[in-house]
Amino acid sequence: MTGFPSEDARSASSLEKMLGLLDVFTTTAPAWSTEALIRHSGTSRSTCYRYIKALQAAGLLTPVAGGAWMLGPRIIELDRTMRHCDPVTAGGAPPMQRLAAETGHTGLLCLLFSDTVMCVGDAPAPGAPEGLFSRGMRRPLFAGAASKVILAHLPPHQLRALFGRHRAAIAAAGLGADWESFRATLRAIRDAGHCVTQSEFMPGIIGIAAPLFNADRGVLGSIGIAAPIANAPAATRGLLAERVMQAAREACDAIAEQQPVAALPARAVG
Repeated sequence: MTGFPSEDARSASSLEKMLGLLDVFTTTAPAWSTEALIRHSGTSRSTCYRYIKALQAAGLLTPVAGGAWMLGPRIIELDRTMRHCDPVTAGGAPPMQRLAAETGHTGLLCLLFSDTVMCVGDAPAPGAPEGLFSRGMRRPLFAGAASKVILAHLPPHQLRALFGRHRAAIAAAGLGADWESFRATLRAIRDAGHCVTQSEFMPGIIGIAAPLFNADRGVLGSIGIAAPIANAPAATRGLLAERVMQAAREACDAIAEQQPVAALPARAVG
């Protein structure tokens, strides 16, 4: 053995670094200069130039004034394709919109994405607070109804891996300080068929969510509502939870009808 990485390993590392450049573009830092991208990449100038040119050719980066770069129009095209073809979005959006209209609360549709939950659809209620949760935003798995109801339906091997890596965060989220209490908390959510949380991401906001599955009962995401606590008093939450679970059943039926193109559960969890 030479001790040098194989060509396949070097190629994978190079591809990961190139795609990793896309992660630096955010709403707070939407434009990056070439020099800043070179510093961030940790690669040579010539290598980073090659990455940037490849991303530009693919339409994933586009040049703007001042020698800077921003995300490119190809991403908009890909987003359109996702809206029409992603099983969770295509199957879950109509029930989510009906749920929002029937309850008068903000509807949310979420997808399991590695160790996070991403909002892939929202129907904001009139007067909903800014930054509640909207398409493209991500949140951790351990807080909020939309996340916890997904977490509760992950297979045991993924839960064990998550608990081993994130024990302190799980305990801080009130999900259990040890494996048995963690399991018991998640079992209670599964038995209820939904999850209700209060003020976990935004003060004064209640969330109610139910899980979404593919035809093989692999958890894909969640559907739910978010509302000011004053607009969802305790006496109404049972009925709201029933409506959320009904919307989830409708979405799961629509997702199952899309087989064999329906999504597989996320594998990179834990």
